[in-house]
Formats: sequence, C-alpha cells, structure tokens
Amino acid sequence: MPEPFRPGSHPVVVIGGGWAGLAAAVELCSAGVPTTLIESTRQPGGRARSIRFGTRIVDNGQHLLTGAYQTLLMLMERVGVDIDTALLRIPFCFNLRNGVCDSLVLQAPELPAPLHLIAALMRAQGPGVRDRIQALRFGRHLLRASLSADRDISVQALLHSSRQTPLMISRLWNPLCISALNTPPEEASARLFLNVLRETFQRPGAHSDLLIPRQELGKLFPQPAMEFIEQRGAQVLLGQRVTGVTVHANRVSAVCTSERSIAGSHVILATPHHVARQLMSPYPQLQTICNDLAGLGHEPVSTLYLEYPPDIRPEQPLVCLEGGTAQWIFDRSVCNQPGLMAAVISARGPHTDWNREQLTARVVAEIACCYPDWPKPVNSLLVREKRATFTARAGIDLLRPANRTPVQGLWLAGDYTDNDLPATLEAAVRSGSNCARQLLSSLAKNQSNGIVTT
Repeated sequence: MPEPFRPGSHPVVVIGGGWAGLAAAVELCSAGVPTTLIESTRQPGGRARSIRFGTRIVDNGQHLLTGAYQTLLMLMERVGVDIDTALLRIPFCFNLRNGVCDSLVLQAPELPAPLHLIAALMRAQGPGVRDRIQALRFGRHLLRASLSADRDISVQALLHSSRQTPLMISRLWNPLCISALNTPPEEASARLFLNVLRETFQRPGAHSDLLIPRQELGKLFPQPAMEFIEQRGAQVLLGQRVTGVTVHANRVSAVCTSERSIAGSHVILATPHHVARQLMSPYPQLQTICNDLAGLGHEPVSTLYLEYPPDIRPEQPLVCLEGGTAQWIFDRSVCNQPGLMAAVISARGPHTDWNREQLTARVVAEIACCYPDWPKPVNSLLVREKRATFTARAGIDLLRPANRTPVQGLWLAGDYTDNDLPATLEAAVRSGSNCARQLLSSLAKNQSNGIVTT
C-alpha cells in the first residue's frame, strides 16, 4: 500500500514509455520534478521502436522526419543526440516511379520559403504547364486558406475545389496526403493536411528538408531520453502494465500495476488512445473524453523489409511508387544496411486482409516492375502495426482531447491529443512536451499559493 496521499507530495507518474511519455519525462526531469515512468514492455519507444531482423536491427515501422519537426529535433539535442550524425538531411525531393520511368520528379532548390516550393513546381518533370500552374495556385491558396474544426472537409474536396488537375492529384497531392495523414484522401482532413503543408513549406526553407534516420529509431530518441531521465533521478519501471488509476474527490492519487500501487500527485496517461480510454472509463466525469476517444478510430501501417544483395540501390534514398500496394521504398543503406529495402504501405486497403505470403509476393512483383534488373530478395520481414495512427478524417479535431482532463492531476499526452497535427512523431513529442509544461505551470501556481508540490 502507498503511504497516505497528500496532494502535491508525490512524484509525477508518466504511464507509457513511447515518444510522448519520454518527451514529458524529459521536460519534467529538466525542471527537477521527481518523476516515475512506467512502461509495459521491456524497451521504450512504443509504436516507434527497434526490433531484430536476423543479425540486423530494424524498426517496427519505417519513419521519415522533416525539418519542420522542431520540437523533436530540440529534444533530441537536449538528450545528447548529434543531429548531423543521427539524420541524413536532404533538400525536399519527390520521385514518383511508374514502372521503369519517373512519372514525377520534384526537387526544391536552396531558396527561402516559399520560393523553393515555387521553383520546384515550376521545374517539375512530368506534369504539363496547366498542371504546374494549378499547383502553384494551390500553393498560394495555402497562405489564405483557414479551416476551423467544425467546417473541415476532405482533402479530396479541397483539391477539387482548388481545381487541381487529375494528374497532380494522383501523382503529388494524394501521395503526400497518404504519407502525412495515413488516411485515404477521400476521408482525410483538409484542415490537418493544410497544417502539415504550412509547417513544411511556409516556414524557413530548412523545414521542408527530408531527414532520414541513419540508425534505428531506438537510438534516435527513446534510448538517449531514457538515459537522460535516469541520470536525473527518475524512477523507470519497465515490463509493468498499469491496470488502473485511482481517483478520490475528483483528484488522481495513485497508479495501480499488477504488482503494486504507486502514489502520484499528477499522472500523465501517455498511452495509445484506446488504452487511455480503458484506464479512464471507470470515472463518470471522464465519460465525454472516453466517448470522443472511441470515435478516433485507427489506421494501420505495414512495413515490408526486403533483403537484396548489398550492391542493390535505387537512384534516391526515398522513392514513391505510383499506383501500387506499397507507396514508398526506403533504402536502408542510409543506416549502414546495404541492400535492405523498407517498403511502406500506409492506411487501410485490400492488403489489410492478405496474409504475409500474399502481401510479400505482391510488393516484390511491384518492385520488380520498377527495377527489372534487381534479383529476387533473399529474405523478408513483414511488420504490421494495426493501430499505427488514429484516422485523420475530416472533422476529427472535434474529438481530440486537450492535455488537461476534468480530474485534477490527470493529464493526457499522445499524438491523438489536440495539437493541430496528424499522428506523427512530432505530434507525439509536441503533445508530451506541451503536457509537461502545462503541468509545470500548475505546480508553479500551487507553489506561489503556498502549497507544497514536491
């Protein structure tokens, strides 16, 4: 049994060692707040973690960062990660391949924003003059367009209302929508899509740079963050599943695991949204949030690792495939794994019901059509993350909760919270960081009122 509970006399408990939970713990430990982090698995990282593939270390899903991930980049540096060593930075480029030919090539020069995007569209290879002009008009539309959550529309409706040509829709905007929102364009939120495009292309030019991890995700942030918080006195409990949270008089007081009860003045639920819903469901004052979370849905991401001979390489580290099952191929030679390709399949589709053999055969055949000189892969690994993201459909922001809940001391952190972004690594760490800062502000307010907080 924990010692008798006194508000403000116990550490902050962070439930979940994913990227949001780690970001919150880093902020709290940096401010000197006693923190306990509980993670149900034996390693940090959550849905973006490292796994083993034979003698190699890969990720449970291939991720791409951009220069607009400012919160994540700042936190990486804070926990001691050398950004230039950890990430390959290349100016924005988009190579769409159809068979053995490129159907669209977009390369942004090193110019201030938004001139770099204008120049890239003007010099794009593949589309005609009208296609490029309409795309430029849409780029100008980004500066003026503003959609509130209650007036949101689908990306498809936005593109049609902006008179984008069928070619640019199919070859540029739809692939960008799928990769950014992990939701089909006919359902995806135009509000979130516009937010992503603005953060990427209307800020300093470096925000649109592509940042490809040179090493497994575990080393990119989770492991350094874990070391950072442990060095600052945080208690880390791995392999312990939280079974419930205790609320008395509308204030959180403890976290229950299968082994014990841990007192906490504040508790941050940094779990996937369906887990947070389960933990909050016993309390009537949290039912509105629980109902909203039930409506978020989920979208899968599948990553198929294919091992080719070490000398096999595509023309770019990142290639988009047109009209196939897999949308992207990442060349893992960037992370010193020559010959290893990661084929990424975002969102739901017919492939969702295929077994491993069927899906692998289809993707291998599609890649062979694009690169007929490549031999057959000698090995493969299919990683399916069935609940990779929430469904970023039109109007979804109306359901996304704030970090603060109606229960005193109970907080939410995760990519699903209200942060104006779809479910990305940046959204996760931004939510965790913002949650911790609000919590710190609450602690400071209590201190100024003469209440002991630590």
